[in-house]
Amino acid sequence: MSTHSYTLSGYGPQKKSAWGRLTARDSAVWRLDWVMVSAGVGLSIVGSLLVWSATRNRTDLNQGDPYYFLTRHVLSLLVGLLLMAGMVWLGHRRVRGAVPFLYGASVLLALLVLTPLGATINGQRAWLHLGGGFSLQPAEFIKITVILGMAMLLAARVDAGDREYPDHRTVLQALGLAAAPIVVIMLMPDLGSVMVMVIIVLGVLLASGASNRWIVGLCTAGTVGAVLVWALGLLDEYQINRFAAFANPALDPAGVGYNTNQARIAIGSGGLAGKGLFKGSQTTGQFVPEQQTDFVFTVAGEELGFLGGALIILLLGVVIWRACRIARESSELYSTVVAAGVIAWFAFQSFENIGMTLGIMPVAGLPLPFVSYGGTSMFAVWIALGLLQSIRVQRPVSA
Repeated sequence: MSTHSYTLSGYGPQKKSAWGRLTARDSAVWRLDWVMVSAGVGLSIVGSLLVWSATRNRTDLNQGDPYYFLTRHVLSLLVGLLLMAGMVWLGHRRVRGAVPFLYGASVLLALLVLTPLGATINGQRAWLHLGGGFSLQPAEFIKITVILGMAMLLAARVDAGDREYPDHRTVLQALGLAAAPIVVIMLMPDLGSVMVMVIIVLGVLLASGASNRWIVGLCTAGTVGAVLVWALGLLDEYQINRFAAFANPALDPAGVGYNTNQARIAIGSGGLAGKGLFKGSQTTGQFVPEQQTDFVFTVAGEELGFLGGALIILLLGVVIWRACRIARESSELYSTVVAAGVIAWFAFQSFENIGMTLGIMPVAGLPLPFVSYGGTSMFAVWIALGLLQSIRVQRPVSA
């Protein structure tokens, strides 16, 4: 074992004190990507202010407490940070051994949503009510377990040195692992999460070195499948309305196009520097639905202006950029594939959420990572960040 390994584990002839191990240059704390962590915390703090602005006057939602959503959002952030720390402490390699259990548990939770235990919100039966005003959205955790499960399958023989890239049988097994929870999510139906899952699968396959024929085949199959779903009328009416409003923003501005039109009005009225926090007329007047969750970016556009919106996009870009560095510098395929899956998830979900508020993407009901209100979403993104940090911490010091 190398000297570095001795130091990292706290053993060896020159065993350091607890404080020495914590502050040493090769310790886990020192080796964390603090730029990424700072960007994530910055996004969540900005999100707290936006959520507070969107809900402080919503007596129909906040139970008469203007700090109701703010308090819960901050608590979710603190729990998320603890989950990230726990993931770093466990290590992504140790988590790898528990992937089958985690995958099964997440799929089971998703199946429970389809039972009487599930709750329907805005046409989607995607939540489990836990009591006390708390709910759980299993699809958020499925994103993580599918990334881990596919990475474990695709990298098993490659990291063992048996192959240079995954063979067709391995790729087929990985696709089967991803297909089962995607079908369950489609039954909810949660079209937004399905879109994210498809992008995650493509990102994971690209990073694994799988044959390009799989990528082309999946894209072709996805296109044909989407056409068939539309032609056979398998979408719910509210989903069809969302796509219709995206294709024609002027269609029924007081009905199916209302959300998108109000979102664009809010963002456009903010100008360069915005109207000021808590001073947005669209936000104060409660003209934009679901403004603390799916449409939180409209609060930034109206009250913080172009500069505030640009700051959010910049911080999201920093998180994704640092994740790309971690993926590139990883010494094993498993870690690279896990990082790539998280990158695909964060990048697409951020683009879709912001894009739907600007009218360049259809409304899909996806939260903005780190920013939107929602405990399950917050927990999931910080667990993912913990995985990335673990990959960085556990790589060789000389890397």
